[in-house]
Amino acid sequence: MGSSSVITPEDVLESLMNDGTIDALRLKIINQLKANEELKNTTIKMAEQSKVLNTPGAEKQTKRELFDALRQELETPVLERASNSVWELILDNNGLGKEISETVERVFCKLSGREPPLFPNSNDEHQPEKKVEDEKRKGKEKENSNSKSKKRSFSHMNAEGSATEVGKSGDTVAAPDDAT
Repeated sequence: MGSSSVITPEDVLESLMNDGTIDALRLKIINQLKANEELKNTTIKMAEQSKVLNTPGAEKQTKRELFDALRQELETPVLERASNSVWELILDNNGLGKEISETVERVFCKLSGREPPLFPNSNDEHQPEKKVEDEKRKGKEKENSNSKSKKRSFSHMNAEGSATEVGKSGDTVAAPDDAT
């Protein structure tokens, strides 16, 4: 696909499915769910407090009958908790969620023929250095352009209105509606 065609979410998803990325992400999610002790403990607690298991005569039922009854009782609440845990993983800006976002962005860039992100995944350790350099550069530019400027508070700027002009000495000239 050339850079002139529109890349749809379906295009990105198809690419992720075809190259095995979706399967790899699914496996990571499953492994993180399996490792989630809070989810395990909650599920165990729900089973221990189950009406099915705590009903008199439950010990006389077959394993299959107990399993079917337990599944009917606990399937929805357990799956809801698991679903919430999956969404937490997907939306996590530091863990798997960040990896998913970066992967989708990389595939989009590849399909659209655009340059990859400025800070690709493999260069994460260089980001702080780059930010510091950019901030130093911006600070020097600001310092050189007007060394006598003073910061004004937001409320002060708001009170001046949008028609306010700043003189060369840094003093403010009253807005036209203030002159009356």
